[in-house]
Amino acid sequence: MTLTHTKMQIPLVDLRAGYEVIKDEVRAALDEIFEGMQLTIGPNVRAFDQEWAAYCGSKHAIGVGSGTDALQLAIRALGIAPGDEVITVSFTFFATAEAIFYSGARPILVDIDERTFNMDVAQVADRITPRTKAIIPVHLYGRAMDLKQLLSLAADQNVAVIEDACQAHGAVLDTGKKAGTAGRAGAFSFYCSKNLGAYGEAGSITTDDDELADSMRQLREHGQVTRYYHPIVGYNARLDEIQAAVLRIKLKRLDRNNQRRRELARMYNELLAGVPGVTTPEDPGGDRHVWYVYAIRMAGGKRDALREALTERGIGTQIHYPIPVHLQDAAQFLGYREGELPVTERVANEVLSLPMYPELTDDQVTYVADAVKAFARR
Repeated sequence: MTLTHTKMQIPLVDLRAGYEVIKDEVRAALDEIFEGMQLTIGPNVRAFDQEWAAYCGSKHAIGVGSGTDALQLAIRALGIAPGDEVITVSFTFFATAEAIFYSGARPILVDIDERTFNMDVAQVADRITPRTKAIIPVHLYGRAMDLKQLLSLAADQNVAVIEDACQAHGAVLDTGKKAGTAGRAGAFSFYCSKNLGAYGEAGSITTDDDELADSMRQLREHGQVTRYYHPIVGYNARLDEIQAAVLRIKLKRLDRNNQRRRELARMYNELLAGVPGVTTPEDPGGDRHVWYVYAIRMAGGKRDALREALTERGIGTQIHYPIPVHLQDAAQFLGYREGELPVTERVANEVLSLPMYPELTDDQVTYVADAVKAFARR
């Protein structure tokens, strides 16, 4: 029986449904924090740093205020400065490039692999110069990028790799490690909608480098080692106790929730297989991807019409991301022009994110898929 005849309301992400599962634990944790009133770099931050490092398989984790902070502090700690170049992709959330801008370095933007939406490593090799100090691959949508070739290239050229794992909590790399642990540093965002999401803004940096970890801990607290003594200029980039407490509660459920996301992605792929004009994302199986976003492609210039049709049926959608970095007004000074990154531009004009969250039901996925198929038939 088709479910498209009975209208449902299905948001892109349902944060309230996730909260209902853990609200008693959250309220108890908040009560404990408010009784003690140690609100910054307290027991929950210290514990979460240890727990997140252990989960990722990293020696250190440094909790910070956001994913943007994580990228910015990693770049700064590696000594990247004006005159340097950092290679990354244009098909990503703007913060990836923004963090490079903050350092004064220049982002060198490369195209993506049309099959995976992740960095085209062949293009990276052509863009490395004596000014290249780092490469930032992005595990977009929670789809783990194959890093073996890139890591080998970076090692040969003595270039640091900073993983933008802001959407890839728990994803598994082709190296067998978890995302965020293959390079010199890994940056994570715990924005509220992420697989591991705070109730506000939060982030973390992972690294196995003791010196780098010490530097980033110093940078997150205004550059101070001892209170009120500032050998360097840092940032106000601390993770607060409230967010750390929420993250500790959610971390216990991350693997289970990621597994549910994989089941939902495979269900979408099966239901949408062969639908005219629709390309579903590749799924390599296993634990590689964690599906922060489930994005299809709608060909023929019909993406926006499909989005409108789904909205009419009560289905929440999003476009991640409609304007690539190289075409953003804020990045025009870099000198890129339309047509220079053709795969990025084509994908950005076709992607549409469908509802994806662990509490999504099989019936809701069927309803969404039926609505997509009805549009394609029309």
